Amino acid sequence: MKLPHSTNEAMHIAVTYGIPLTMVIGSYIFGYLFKRYVFKKLENMVEKSRWEGDDIIVNMAGGMVVPWFFLAGCMFAIPLFPMPEDLKVVMLKVVKVLLIVSFSWIAASVGAGLTQLYSHRFRIPSSSIFINITRILILILGVLIALQSVGISITPMLTALGVSGLAVALALQDTLSNLFAGIHLLMSGQIRVGDYVSLSSGEEGYVEDITWRNTTLRQMGNNLVVVPNSKLSSAIIVNYSLPDPLLSVVVQVGVAYDSDLDKVERVTIEVAKEVMERYGLDLESFPPFIRYHTFGDSSINFSVIMKSKEFGDKFALRHDFIKALHKRYQEEGVEIPFPIRTVYLNEATEAS
Repeated sequence: MKLPHSTNEAMHIAVTYGIPLTMVIGSYIFGYLFKRYVFKKLENMVEKSRWEGDDIIVNMAGGMVVPWFFLAGCMFAIPLFPMPEDLKVVMLKVVKVLLIVSFSWIAASVGAGLTQLYSHRFRIPSSSIFINITRILILILGVLIALQSVGISITPMLTALGVSGLAVALALQDTLSNLFAGIHLLMSGQIRVGDYVSLSSGEEGYVEDITWRNTTLRQMGNNLVVVPNSKLSSAIIVNYSLPDPLLSVVVQVGVAYDSDLDKVERVTIEVAKEVMERYGLDLESFPPFIRYHTFGDSSINFSVIMKSKEFGDKFALRHDFIKALHKRYQEEGVEIPFPIRTVYLNEATEAS
């Protein structure tokens, strides 16, 4: 029994288009199921691992699992569609470019994440400049691979970039100067993100970030100061976080001339130790001490030298120490004299 011509034609069309469409739709569904069940188990396994890098890789790749399966299905289905060969070639090239670009984008994100991870782990100076350079280099490499894969020769392009590079470098002297100055600052290790620095021009604060163009400082008042990298590299800088974040805190004190200086020294050091213990400082490694240095107009003056864990702690530590020392001096009867000046008048002045 023969089927009608129209029925045969309908079956032929169904087979011709049905198989490739089934492959495309099936690849999408398979990708969805893979992400929902298989990839979910992989995420659970990664959460239990000690290496933090696999978390970055899985989290970044998770959003592209379904699109990758869909594009893979398209690559297998396109040759089966009844269409001109030229159109098939173009569509295959488009799918291939999308796959390479998406892989490059994920690789760039993973590379940036790993750069940030290992910079923190090995205490390497980290900032957005290295992260952005890593991301840009991987993306450029991905684009070049994509162009090469579709038959576009990248050799003339690289040659043209090399010739035009000189003109671009001349036009972007300031930008390149800031870029290389930022890289030099980070590679030298003289300034790190999180350090408290003071510049010779007067600006100071915590280093928030070092970008390709400038460095951002956060002042104690929570204001941001933006300094070009080229200016920063040529400035005289005091880094309060190097070589050690521990910082000396000096408080000037004066006591009356009739004070027992041995008692004053003992009481002052006791108060300094109590305050430093409150801030979790190691008194055995960094014991506080005092040094008498001046016979003043109305007092014997001395310096109290203590330690703080970092620059921001010294203000609170000094505040607590002055309050505690004033209270203890009142209890011990140690006098902090008011400024006194004695004026002698001769007889001629009195007669007049």
